Amino acid sequence: MRVSIAGAGLGGLCLAQGLRQAGIEADVHERDPAITARFQGYRLVLNPAGLAALRGCLPPRWHPLLDAVVGDAYGERLVLDPRLNKIGELGPGRTGTVADRQVLRHLLLTGLTVRTGAALTSYDVLDDGRVEAHFAESDPLVADLLVGADGVGSAVRAVLSPRTTPTDTGVRFVIGRTPLTEQFAGLERAFGSKIAGAGVSLLLGAMRFRTPPKEAAEALAPEVTLPDVRDYVRWAMILPPDGSVGAATPQEAVLARTEGWHPDLRALIEQSDPDNSTLLSIRVVEPRERWAPGPVTLLGDAIHATSPTGGNGANTALRDADLLRRCLIESRGSLLDAVGDYERQMFEYGAEAVRHSLGALPDFVPQPAG
Repeated sequence: MRVSIAGAGLGGLCLAQGLRQAGIEADVHERDPAITARFQGYRLVLNPAGLAALRGCLPPRWHPLLDAVVGDAYGERLVLDPRLNKIGELGPGRTGTVADRQVLRHLLLTGLTVRTGAALTSYDVLDDGRVEAHFAESDPLVADLLVGADGVGSAVRAVLSPRTTPTDTGVRFVIGRTPLTEQFAGLERAFGSKIAGAGVSLLLGAMRFRTPPKEAAEALAPEVTLPDVRDYVRWAMILPPDGSVGAATPQEAVLARTEGWHPDLRALIEQSDPDNSTLLSIRVVEPRERWAPGPVTLLGDAIHATSPTGGNGANTALRDADLLRRCLIESRGSLLDAVGDYERQMFEYGAEAVRHSLGALPDFVPQPAG
C-alpha cells in the first residue's frame, strides 16, 4: 500500500511516521517552498488523547525524548485586569502537557522525505481504484490513498467536498513569543488566565521544557536534530470581532493597546521577537457533508478546523493520524472499509471538537472599547 499525504503539519507528519512504523509506504508533499518557510514555533497543550496518539505513531525508541522535551501545563484560569488584579474566573484550573510546535515538527520530520514546493492542484480517481495526485511544479504521483492534511485552505477538500468551506468568525488575534526570564516568571498568576483590557484580551502561556530540546536529542536520540530553543512565554492578544491592527506592525499594535498596563506586561511585549509576531484570523471548518468512502480522505484542519480557544486543534489532528493509521493496519486488505471506518469516527469527534472550541470562544473575545 502507498499513501500520499498533502501537508507537512503535525497531523500529516504524525500519520507518515505511524505508517512508516507499520511498513506502509508514505510520501509527504508540502506546498511551502521550504520546511522552515513559515515560523511554527508556538506553544500548544496536549491533552491525554493527543499525547497518546503522538506516542502511538512515534517509534518507541523516541518516547523518552518526547517525554524530555515537553513541559507541564497548569494555571488558575483567572480573569485579571491590566494591573494583574483578579476580577473573575474562567472556570476550573486545567493541567496537561505543553509542547512546542516547532520542536514536535522537527521530531516528526526525522527520517521522512518531504517534497516541498509541491502544491497540489487536483487529483483523479483512476479506473483501478487508485488516485493520481497532480502538483503545480512536479510530476503527478499515483497512490492507493491520498490524505488531505493541508489545513484550513485544503486543496484536497476543495475537490472532495467543495461545499465544505471555512467560516471566518471575524475574530483576529496577534500572537508572539518572548524568552522566559526571571522577570517574566513573576507573571505566574497570569499564565493560563485572561487579562481583560479596553476592547482587547491578552492570554499568556509558559513553555518550560523539562530538558532543552537540542540537549535532550543529543543525549537520548542522536539521529534526531531538534532546534536550540529555550523556555519562553507565548502571548496572544485577541481583538474584538473584525478588529484590525491598522498600519502598525503586530507588535506595535499590541503596545498601542496596552498603555497604562502593568510594566511587566508591557516589557513582555517590548522584548518579544518582532519577526515571530503575526496577525492571525480565527476560521473554522465544520465536518458536515459526508462523501462516499474512496481512495481520498481528509485529516486535521482540512476537515475540522477549530478555534484555538478550545485547545483541541492539534490534539484532534494527532488523534486523526493515529486513528487512520490503526484503521489502515487493521483493514485486512479492504482500503474502502478502513477509510469508511476512520471517517465515521472522525466526523463524530471532529464535529464535537469544533462545537467545543466555538462554545469557548465568547469567554475570550473582548467587547469593543466603549
